[in-house]
Amino acid sequence: MLRDTNCGELRKEHAARTVRLAGWVNRRRDHGGLIFVDLRDRSGLVQVVINPQTAPDAYRVADQLRNEWVVAINGTVGVRPAGTENPRLPTGGVEVYAQQVEVLNASKTPPFAIADEAEVEESLRLRYRYLYLRRSRMLRNLTLRHEVVQYIRRFLDARGFLDVETPILTRSTPEGARDYLVPSRVNPGQFYALPQSPQQLKQLLMVAGVERYYQIARCFRDEDLRADRQPEFTQLDLEMSFVEQKDILDLIEAMYTGMIEELCPAKRVVKPFPRITYREAMDRYGSDKPDMRFGLPLTDLSAEMAETQFQVLRQALAQGGVVKGVLAPGSADYSRKQLDDLAQLARDRGARGLVTIALRGGAQSLDALTMEDVHSVAARFFALPQVKAMARRLEAKPGDLLLLVAGPREVVNASLGALRLEVGHRMGLADPSMMAWGFVTDFPLFEWNAQEKRWNAAHHPFTAPHPEDMERLESDPASMRSQAYDLVCNGNEIASGSIRIHQPELQERVFRVLGYSREDAQERFGHLLEAFSYGAPPHGGIAPGIDRTVMLLADEESLREVIAFPKTQNATDLLFGAPSTVRPEQLREVHLRVVEATPQSAKEPQSSA
Repeated sequence: MLRDTNCGELRKEHAARTVRLAGWVNRRRDHGGLIFVDLRDRSGLVQVVINPQTAPDAYRVADQLRNEWVVAINGTVGVRPAGTENPRLPTGGVEVYAQQVEVLNASKTPPFAIADEAEVEESLRLRYRYLYLRRSRMLRNLTLRHEVVQYIRRFLDARGFLDVETPILTRSTPEGARDYLVPSRVNPGQFYALPQSPQQLKQLLMVAGVERYYQIARCFRDEDLRADRQPEFTQLDLEMSFVEQKDILDLIEAMYTGMIEELCPAKRVVKPFPRITYREAMDRYGSDKPDMRFGLPLTDLSAEMAETQFQVLRQALAQGGVVKGVLAPGSADYSRKQLDDLAQLARDRGARGLVTIALRGGAQSLDALTMEDVHSVAARFFALPQVKAMARRLEAKPGDLLLLVAGPREVVNASLGALRLEVGHRMGLADPSMMAWGFVTDFPLFEWNAQEKRWNAAHHPFTAPHPEDMERLESDPASMRSQAYDLVCNGNEIASGSIRIHQPELQERVFRVLGYSREDAQERFGHLLEAFSYGAPPHGGIAPGIDRTVMLLADEESLREVIAFPKTQNATDLLFGAPSTVRPEQLREVHLRVVEATPQSAKEPQSSA
């Protein structure tokens, strides 16, 4: 065998044992005739000592070694002399005295250092991904990802779920983002699509009587990327029959709670997970994926401003809008530039402006506040009782800063939600060890597409309407709530799911609201409608993102740091050079020819069959 022991497993109890190790040279140091090599494998690293007096042949080989060379070492484990231990390493109490060193493979000088955690430019990280993955942090992330998936499998297996694979080559259907298309060689002019999710397939499995299904599923979406998006990603796909919303949320809460307690015990989790409606989330936090690690709720001040002399606020209220505020604790002494930055952030989210009221001066309480303590460019428009009333509603005290926005409710919520996050970030209000999980429920069923003058499904077209709203399905689509729900954590959406439609008649009604004719619905979804006519059970599911889950658990800012071989912001693979052109004969085989993009279509490259 090339090795019989892992580097990171050696401890003082292994002293005097003869071992054969193999791995990479993490560092090599030449100290006064002795050569020290930190040898690294997946389990960790251990210090190896090569002495020319006791192992001259090994010394001659070790004298040539450089970082990242692959070597095998025979030696004896010894306890480090007192005062030379390394408490930062699990193996820091021992070292290996080499008798033999064998070079298994030399290495060129890497384009960046592997042994330290210095920042590496992203194009280099992705071009030489196999080298970047050697870093201990990346190995920890991959190990954590493995542990998360294994925990999920154990958890669901114990609760009677079946792991069922579904096809990767399927039919293109209008369910959200653009599909990745795959041309068919044997069916000229026709295409498969890579699945955005196994949505219809898992519903068909419920019709088939599987009852409890899960899959660690690969999904594909041709959409613009961000730090938390990739064109291909992994999700836990899960579906259950004969359940209501509470059953699914209870299951997911138990799974995530147990996962974190087992895998990341240093993380703090608030239990039980709060469950709030979409409307509550937007009104309180200005976001449907709120960061609940800190307070600072958005507060409606419309009643306090009903008699204001400030024309901007009066006009907003007269037009049916609202005046809302958020507190910036201890920020009354913000500079003009800091206030201008906050105002710009509000405008970036659609607000016409931001009103700031700083409570400065020597007042010890709100009762003692005078107008001399109120600092605002709009101070002349406010009476002292109004300022005190707003401050009390926001639970402010002297030394705090009040941030006010007026306008349509959606704009006010969005802008103040962004300000709330900015204030929380500036003040460090979010405990980094805390994971504030929660469920957001009762999302809108439809959203209006002003460009196409039609309704779109807010979640997907198979989401069941809220039972209490059913009678308004055709007459008032804007008011319809869905039985959709999201799992959120620390300002991130981790999972999305819903109770599904299982009756063909209701599914056809929803299709009609979405503008599908009977012929369109049959052509696109006829297989699903027919399946529902054969006794489909009530069912629902959810799809947590594996990548996002691991990203949060690993305290990373980007999905790319928890995926072995990710793509760049513009969906390119720098390691393999994908996407790439293909040979003309390959195009002929699938009946395609490339059409050069015109200026008008430059953003939409075309091909023809």
